[in-house]
Amino acid sequence: MKLNEAIAERTKQLLNERGLSNYYLFKKGGIPRSTISAVINVKKKNITTNTVYQISSTLEISLKEFFDSPIFDTVDD
Repeated sequence: MKLNEAIAERTKQLLNERGLSNYYLFKKGGIPRSTISAVINVKKKNITTNTVYQISSTLEISLKEFFDSPIFDTVDD
């Protein structure tokens, strides 16, 4: 799995666990809709650490919590 795919999967997982939508990241986090869509739909090849930080911050978790998932164990970029 590529890193961008793992980030997309983890973001979807966290949103589902909380019963939230992509729109929540836009509305509460101020992350542009196009960025959220590109991340979730794996349209961005390179996702910045700032974007991951914005997502985790909006979901009120640390970056450590974001990346602390078995999803990232299979990254092979």
